[in-house]
Amino acid sequence: MATLKEDKNKKVKKIHNEKNEMLELYKQMYLIRQFELACGENYTKGNIRGFLHLYIGQEATAVGSISCLNEEDYIITHYRDHGHALARGLDVNRSMAELFGKKTGLSKGKGGSMHLFDSSKKFMGGHAIVGGQFPVATGLALACQYKKTGGLVVCYFGDGSTNQGTYHETLNLASVWNLPILFILENNKYGMGSAIDRVRAGGEDFYTGADTYDIPAAQVNGMDVLAVKEATEIAVKKVRQTGGPFYLECKTFRFVGHSLADGQKYRNNDEITEWEKQDPLVKFPDWIKSAGIATNKDLEKIKSEIDEVVEKAVDFAESSDEPDISELDKDIYKK
Repeated sequence: MATLKEDKNKKVKKIHNEKNEMLELYKQMYLIRQFELACGENYTKGNIRGFLHLYIGQEATAVGSISCLNEEDYIITHYRDHGHALARGLDVNRSMAELFGKKTGLSKGKGGSMHLFDSSKKFMGGHAIVGGQFPVATGLALACQYKKTGGLVVCYFGDGSTNQGTYHETLNLASVWNLPILFILENNKYGMGSAIDRVRAGGEDFYTGADTYDIPAAQVNGMDVLAVKEATEIAVKKVRQTGGPFYLECKTFRFVGHSLADGQKYRNNDEITEWEKQDPLVKFPDWIKSAGIATNKDLEKIKSEIDEVVEKAVDFAESSDEPDISELDKDIYKK
């Protein structure tokens, strides 16, 4: 029988762990936000070229869901991939260098913003082709099933990709073969510049459609990191227990354009302002302070540390060399 002192120690340890967990969620979201702001700034300076799709506003979805995964689980996502990469723990310096097109980048500067990749973290990339990640997710899940690794695949996608054939084909095959895939839809209301009701029959809720493929599904507020975490824990448990797929729709919103080339003429400022009231980088730290988990001083210390991390990442990227022309035809095929 445990003594009173032992019970108290367990309680203290639990509180300590929960506090650390909450602060880590905030730290991850703030890292993503500051990283993205730095990306935007360096895009305007010409240090980052090509298309740049920022994750500002959607941080709670990536952080809340990825916090529930194990090391053997795979992640594959779309071209708005910076948030998922950082939440998975990919190196901040090498991530920024990749966006700068430098040889110290995650993909040696050859992939850029839409192709962050690190197989050591089982992060199997952002994918520039809309819906291109779906077939790859199927193959990864089949490998997990065949090898009996105990792992699963989390496949992130946006609402715009649900009109692709690969979306429906993958949902069907995942169900038929009972593959361990957690489909996470980041429904931010717009596929590029098209509102959902302009391009989809059936309304703005997608999760109900998973029933067509006999896949269990749920919907959650993607702006609430704790709600996303709880919903993902349930979904992950279901996938591990059954070995089959689950569909989780996260209702979220991007505060910036589809890319930095987007003038956002398709939506008005009132809508953006209304959604900004749910900003996870405002609401979550407010809750942390009101719950007595941390003080404003504690949070400011975290912010200061992260600001330094991002600043150093930019310095690292700027000072890194560009790939040599001799690297142009390398890493195309695996020998």
